[in-house]
Amino acid sequence: MQTKGNQTSRDCDVVIWGATGFVGRLVAEYMARFYPAVRWAMAGRSHDKLERVRREIAAEFPAATNVPLLEADADDEASLKSLVSRTKVIATTVGPYGLYGKKLLAACVEGRTDYCDLTGEVPFIRWAIDEFHDAAKASQTRIVPTCGFDSIPSDLGVFFLMEQARQRGKSLAEVRGFVMEAKGGFSGGTFASAMHISDLMARDPSVARLVADPYALSPDRTRRFDADGPDRFTPRFDASLQAWTAPWLMAGVNTRVVRRSNALLGHSYGTSFKYTEELVVSGGRLGFVPAAITTGAMVFGLSLFAFTSTKKLATKWMPAPGEGPSKAVRERGRFVMRFLGRLEGDESPTLAVRVAGRGDPGYLATSRMLAQSALCLALDAPQPGFEGGVLTPATAMGKHLVERLRGAEMTFDVESVP
Repeated sequence: MQTKGNQTSRDCDVVIWGATGFVGRLVAEYMARFYPAVRWAMAGRSHDKLERVRREIAAEFPAATNVPLLEADADDEASLKSLVSRTKVIATTVGPYGLYGKKLLAACVEGRTDYCDLTGEVPFIRWAIDEFHDAAKASQTRIVPTCGFDSIPSDLGVFFLMEQARQRGKSLAEVRGFVMEAKGGFSGGTFASAMHISDLMARDPSVARLVADPYALSPDRTRRFDADGPDRFTPRFDASLQAWTAPWLMAGVNTRVVRRSNALLGHSYGTSFKYTEELVVSGGRLGFVPAAITTGAMVFGLSLFAFTSTKKLATKWMPAPGEGPSKAVRERGRFVMRFLGRLEGDESPTLAVRVAGRGDPGYLATSRMLAQSALCLALDAPQPGFEGGVLTPATAMGKHLVERLRGAEMTFDVESVP
């Protein structure tokens, strides 16, 4: 178990901030079911709501009966400082993070409390890097965004593939990530974050340029390797898979996180490393039509964010933050991703890794990923050289988190190349 010098007397190992929300409650249920011996607590603005959630969870998992309830307000810096002083790790599900996460993150850096969240908001992560990376590194505080379906499967999938390449004494020239299957509902929190970013882009053109930048999260944006071009918004036939692909909505954050991992690791994936991420559609060689339809639907969906009237229309279709699918629907969900790696000097991919998980990716699987990330930060030794800073799942936790997730209904397997 790792413990910082000023954390020896803290009450909790993990605090779940936003435990009365939909995903926050799933994280709390997971902790109550599988980790009753860990010192964890639920936190939010309303004691009454927290007490009701605790009572309902305890009806199924009695270990939750005496879980501490902590109150704080996202806009009250004093209450946030008090909250983070009581725990080793804060796991937050309260977004949009650009609106509700900045003061909490700042309090964590000041209080030397490790932090993980579910954000996919590139502007928020860039803000955290610019404002707090150096301070967090100096204080040995790990700030780890994107600890859900955005972007753990991608980040750890490429990290795991890199480890396989190292065993062969080579570095990676290119990795192509493919979403083979993603069965689940669209998260209301993800939609709210997308709406927030679209509002920022409409007010400030520099935010739009940042979001479009493939190296938006690179540690030093003046040192560019430029192996990757802009995100692709057209169908493509992949000869390796013998299948058509469409753009993947979450590639806009996942690819940036993977590239940041490579840079933070001293470009150990390769100085000319390239990474792309796409959605595989059914139909094999005949899949152009579904690929074109999927692409058109995504472009149309993104266009809804461009105008106030269409935003209101989109809001009617999407779940609100705090809403989500039934337990039966969450349990039926799953995801499968495949990563094809081309090694330096090779003409075609020679390594393949499959990452898969059970449960709705945006809700059930994500809640497990966040819980295991928090436990990893609280209980496992830091990655050497990454004891502090605004980090990625791969750089902050790496192999430790891979092994934890393997025990949490996720798989990381080496496969034969097509």
